[in-house]
Amino acid sequence: MARSDKDDGVMPGTSGAAAQGREFWQKLDAFTQEAELRIDRPKSTPHPRFPQYVYPVDYGYLDGTQGGDGEGIDVWRGTGEPHVVGVVATLDPFKRNAEIKILFGCLPEEIKSIEDFYDGQPQSALLVIRPSMTLPPGTGENGQAR
Repeated sequence: MARSDKDDGVMPGTSGAAAQGREFWQKLDAFTQEAELRIDRPKSTPHPRFPQYVYPVDYGYLDGTQGGDGEGIDVWRGTGEPHVVGVVATLDPFKRNAEIKILFGCLPEEIKSIEDFYDGQPQSALLVIRPSMTLPPGTGENGQAR
């Protein structure tokens, strides 16, 4: 929730929302540094219940954390440098839950393939790229995965 500079205790001239955004990414960085990443669905393997969906990038979870489904926080692990580059927020009408999935070390082309993975699924997905990350045109249009 964005607040005005007057009531949020942020230095004058600094947006409260921007400060909160930086804090979010820093805390997400800490999660990935403090928890062990376990890959339980390697790249190119089908989803265990929905084999028509094949994982385009390694997929797993952070051990010792809890996401919206009660399990470990989900992570897409790309082949790039090991740092958080964004998140995918999902809303699942069947499970009736919402959660985030961390994009860790994902390169732009891997992010595009993750967007494509959600295309046509019953889940709704919203891609949120870390502000310092630049993507090529056609990826993450309007902040949304298709």
